[in-house]
Amino acid sequence: MSRNGHPIQRMLTANAQWAEDVQKAEPSFFEQSAKGQAPHTLWIGCADSRVPDSIITGSKPGEIFVHRNIANQLKLDDYNALSVLRYAVDYLGVEHVVIVGHTECGGAAACLGASQNPSLDLKNAIATVPSLPADSSLNRWLEPLTRLAASLGLSSTPHQEALPVVVEENVKMQVDMLAKTVTINDAWTKGTPKGQQVWIHGWVYDIATGKLKDLNVSRGPPGAKPLSEGPLSEEPAEM
Repeated sequence: MSRNGHPIQRMLTANAQWAEDVQKAEPSFFEQSAKGQAPHTLWIGCADSRVPDSIITGSKPGEIFVHRNIANQLKLDDYNALSVLRYAVDYLGVEHVVIVGHTECGGAAACLGASQNPSLDLKNAIATVPSLPADSSLNRWLEPLTRLAASLGLSSTPHQEALPVVVEENVKMQVDMLAKTVTINDAWTKGTPKGQQVWIHGWVYDIATGKLKDLNVSRGPPGAKPLSEGPLSEEPAEM
């Protein structure tokens, strides 16, 4: 047990204080929250504990719908992510879907390490985490990212130089996958049940600075007016 008490008890105590503070500052907040949600954005990010979406964007509860997994991946056979996407777009009416990677990503680092291993065999299933069988759930999840890392020509690049490349290329690949989903294609070609336009984006969060970087890979419905002539922010956005 830490000097400040059991972490579970600390969380419960902090929650009680937070609820009390919010109630004092904005008495109707919880009453309004209980009536429903209308988030403007779906955040698809990494499960890393250092990347709390609402905190780093200065958002209130109810503004961001969230799906997180290891290494912020969007797979076309992942019914969990696809159901979140469909619900967010069709039933909650989100206008933006953002794939968010981050620096010092453990999943990306493991995939980079495996891709730089001279014994890597791309013809067979890949054990990115060598202590686990190649068909384990974690290795099956990481395999596409390991294959991406292997395709980037980073075999002799120092880890600290190569990892940011893998992180950014992973986000770009996931945005490409997002654009191929039935939900996004339906939104772009048929419209949405709530009538909103849907845009997709790719960002990277820098853990060392606390800033978000727009990778300038945003896409919207064919013929829709661009959100801006260039990236959403010329410099990483300070949140």
